[in-house]
Amino acid sequence: MNRRFCLTLDLKDGPKLIAEYRRYHKKIWPEITRSIEDSGIEALETHPSDARIFMIMEGNKDFSFEANGRVDHSYAKVQESENLM
Repeated sequence: MNRRFCLTLDLKDGPKLIAEYRRYHKKIWPEITRSIEDSGIEALETHPSDARIFMIMEGNKDFSFEANGRVDHSYAKVQESENLM
């Protein structure tokens, strides 16, 4: 059975910064997709509203935020993306 998580993320406020963030997320790097899948995340939706993003995420029975962090750290491109964001 999957578990659903609802998260919010507040972006740095400012039209240019928000536009840049959204531009980066129009086409994400393949390594980020692999990291998401390898972490046990089976579905992910984001709903932006100005400087706030609401995320709905479904993880399989093996998903944990700790394991997700370990997987993310194993991908150099994910770390590059995290540093950019």
